[in-house]
Amino acid sequence: MALLSSRSRMFSRTTVAIAAARRGLFYGNDECTRFSNRARQICTSSTILQADGESSPPVSRFPIPDRKTLPDDVQQVMDEVEEKSGFLPNVFKMLSYHPDSFRSFVNYYNVLMENSGNLTKADKEMIVVATSSVNNCMYCIIAHSALHRIYSKNPTLADQIVANVDMAALDSRQRAILDLALAVCKNEPITDEHFTNLEAHGLDQEDAFMVGSVAAFFAMSNRLAHLTSSRPNKEFYLLGRIPREKK
Repeated sequence: MALLSSRSRMFSRTTVAIAAARRGLFYGNDECTRFSNRARQICTSSTILQADGESSPPVSRFPIPDRKTLPDDVQQVMDEVEEKSGFLPNVFKMLSYHPDSFRSFVNYYNVLMENSGNLTKADKEMIVVATSSVNNCMYCIIAHSALHRIYSKNPTLADQIVANVDMAALDSRQRAILDLALAVCKNEPITDEHFTNLEAHGLDQEDAFMVGSVAAFFAMSNRLAHLTSSRPNKEFYLLGRIPREKK
C-alpha cells in the first residue's frame, strides 16, 4: 500500500472523512450489507488509519489458509458474506484456520443474533459493544460499534458506551438490558431485580436468556480474538458514519 508523506494531503483527505461523518447521513438496517465505494476508499486510506512507514499488522497470529483449500461449506459462507457485505470481515479469515470451529461459531452466532424475540438487532449489538469494552476486545468493539451505528441509526451511542457506559445516553430499557449483560460479563451475582427490570420494559424470560447468552458468547469471542491477535477490517471504522451512495 502506497503511503503519503505530505501532511497537507493527509489533513485534507482526513477532513473529507470527518465532514462526511458529521453530516449525519446513515444507512438503514438493510444497508449493513453494502456501503459506497467512496466509503471503502476513505476508510482504507493509509492517511487515516496508517502512519507513514507503518505496515499493516497480520489479521491473526495463526496462519490464514488459502480459501480454495477450505471445505466447500466454509468457502460458501465466506463467499456469501463477502458478496453481501462488500468485504470479508477478518473474523472469518481467522476462524478458517480451524474449519470445525468456524462452523460452530457461525452457527451459534446466527442463532443468537437472528433470534426473533423482543430484542432488536441494535439491542444485541449494544450488548456486544458494552461487554467487549469491559473485555478490552478491539476487534469486537470496532466491528460491532459499526453494526450498532447501522441498526440503531445512532452515530454516537456506541462510542459513549465504550468511553463510559455509566454516562452514556441510555434510556431505562437499554440500561436494564446492559445491567444484566454486564453482570454476566463480569461474573457478578444475577438477581431477581435484573429480571423484574427487564419485565418492566416488556422483555420476558426468553429475552433475558438471550441477553445473557449474547454476553456469554461474546466473552468467548473476545478471548478468541485476544488469543489470535485479530485485527478489525479498516472498512469498519467509517461504516455507518458516511453518506450512502445514491444510485
